[in-house]
Amino acid sequence: MKNLSYYGIVTGVNPDSIAEEIGIEAGDRLLEVNGQKLRDIIDLSFVLADENVELLIEKPNGDQEVIEIEKDYDEDLGIQFESAVFDGIRRCANKCIFCFVDQMAPNMRESLYVKDDDYRMSFLYGNFVTLTNLTEQDFDRIRRLHLSPLYISVHTTDGPTRAKMLNNKNAAKIMEQLTRLTDMGIELHTQVVLCPSVNDGEILEKTIADLYKLSPSVLSLAIVPVGLSRYRDDCYPLDGFTQEQACNIISMVTNWQNKCRTEIDNSFVYLADEFYIAANQPIPEYEMYDDFPQIENGVGLVRDFLAEWESCTEISKGYSKPTYLDVVCGKSAEKIIEPLMAEVRIPNLHIRVVPVENAFFGTRITVTGLLTGQDIVGTLNSLPGERTGVIIPGIALRKGEEVFLDNYKLQDIENQLKVPVHAAYGAAGLHQLLQAWDE
Repeated sequence: MKNLSYYGIVTGVNPDSIAEEIGIEAGDRLLEVNGQKLRDIIDLSFVLADENVELLIEKPNGDQEVIEIEKDYDEDLGIQFESAVFDGIRRCANKCIFCFVDQMAPNMRESLYVKDDDYRMSFLYGNFVTLTNLTEQDFDRIRRLHLSPLYISVHTTDGPTRAKMLNNKNAAKIMEQLTRLTDMGIELHTQVVLCPSVNDGEILEKTIADLYKLSPSVLSLAIVPVGLSRYRDDCYPLDGFTQEQACNIISMVTNWQNKCRTEIDNSFVYLADEFYIAANQPIPEYEMYDDFPQIENGVGLVRDFLAEWESCTEISKGYSKPTYLDVVCGKSAEKIIEPLMAEVRIPNLHIRVVPVENAFFGTRITVTGLLTGQDIVGTLNSLPGERTGVIIPGIALRKGEEVFLDNYKLQDIENQLKVPVHAAYGAAGLHQLLQAWDE
């Protein structure tokens, strides 16, 4: 019997899959495939590229069995794993001055305090990594397996400034590392977490210029503002951006976008929505976001939402009796949602937009995605008047679940408010709930 230090823990199998057919169950451990130990699902995908496969499985009681299967060359086993990495997530070696994990509230679920910096999660799921913990073996594996694209937290290409921001001397080598990756043929999406008087101004100009020189291998650059919660007692002193500062950043980035669209036919550099809201300036038009390469990073969410809303068509004939719906959003989204709701004309429907101030993380956090259940309940309970139901933004919930960051569930809100509560996912989801709440 072999003593293996890492393995894949099965959490489920897909119906009618090979895994179900051969009796693999939740709780089983995948120890080897074709005699090889596997570090992650990347290894697994390569070793499964065969028609004859031998699995070494360990059952929860410790019994091990070898299972031989025949399958199509590109056929998946249909196994769901506890983690995409079997040998443990690669932890962050930095102490970034802007790290939001260091500003997390106490007593939340354990996963929120994990600082991962794993290039495999970058390739698999688009997680941003800093490259400060990459070894020669990692670079070689990225090259051999062509793990592309990767998502890189650059923050600045000025070495000394980056080393200071990440509190890691290895961080200064960023341009060397980026060039090495692009020379391998690896494509990159990059991001800058912008901090006032740290990596903005001339340093930001240099960062954009340096990354643009590496295009088309560098596919995009997102610039997002530093997030500041109220839990910053032992953190580096930082402030948010003023309206004037936001305007200056927009002006710089707009100039670069105009240059890039002329030379390479795309914007290349994109600003997070918060800058336009803080500057009280219009969100750029749809075409300026190209194919929305960094929408998961909060870049272009508002424009995508507006475009989706405009594509929805009226289908409701109205309600037979007065219906009062509260539409919840973050403070920054109020300027976007309020005008849209004001234009809705559905007989007997009364809509109230409820912007929720983030008391949990602090009032400087205004994005909808960081709303908590307790803040939503507190705000709604303070409002007088009729209420038939509540529409919650789905972006505030844990992916695939009905749970907020503070572990509140939708059901908890329903129980406290004593009205139905539903989550709206995107503009189409919101439109559907408004049109057919009774259904």
